[in-house]
Amino acid sequence: MASAARDPLDAVGDAAVRATLLFVRAQPSPQSADEVGAAFSVHRTVARSRLERLLRAGLLVAAYERRTGRSGPGAGRPTKVYAPAPELQAIEFPRRYYDELVGTLIETVDASGDGATLGRVGGAFSASLVDHAGIRPHARLEAAVAEVCAALGRLGFQAAVESCDGDEAGVRTPTCPLRPLVQASERAVEIDRGLWAGLLGAALRGGATATVECETHGCTDPESGCEVRLRLGA
Repeated sequence: MASAARDPLDAVGDAAVRATLLFVRAQPSPQSADEVGAAFSVHRTVARSRLERLLRAGLLVAAYERRTGRSGPGAGRPTKVYAPAPELQAIEFPRRYYDELVGTLIETVDASGDGATLGRVGGAFSASLVDHAGIRPHARLEAAVAEVCAALGRLGFQAAVESCDGDEAGVRTPTCPLRPLVQASERAVEIDRGLWAGLLGAALRGGATATVECETHGCTDPESGCEVRLRLGA
């Protein structure tokens, strides 16, 4: 467990530490100091120092894993690994209060309360992320969902495929792009669902004509990542 968190700006103000954070967030699984050191061609102690700084700032969480595949006596010491912490607020300086602005816009725009308009907004916003991340279309759902997760990783948002069975897939992400917005306004979940549906539609060949349903869970839980369920309709 991390010690009392300091101001995250204290960590991300350092270019090398910031690059380390972006690297960890781009990976589908937790990273060790050895893996981070190899990625940046620095000694493991340097990598560990950067990771620990991010841990103290509350931007990463740590756990221990056995990487040898063995257990019991002689299996060696578990490896300390680092993963993105659940992100409920965007890092801003000075704070712009855009979340409150968007919350006000949601109440104004979606006067009907049915969420359809907000879903279309999320779908339209997904097109911008598709352009920035360079999402490529795939024929199979499993490959398309993996492409979405990889694309979000390239933008600095960690996401990993948790399951894929038939026409349904599950994604877990502690750093969903719109999670801070959902924290500010629960109705923003419709924008979030529209975003995920749009991303999958772009990553799935022929997805423009497919029906994509999305459910999100855990967005407001500070101890867990968001769980996104994606289903393809006829």
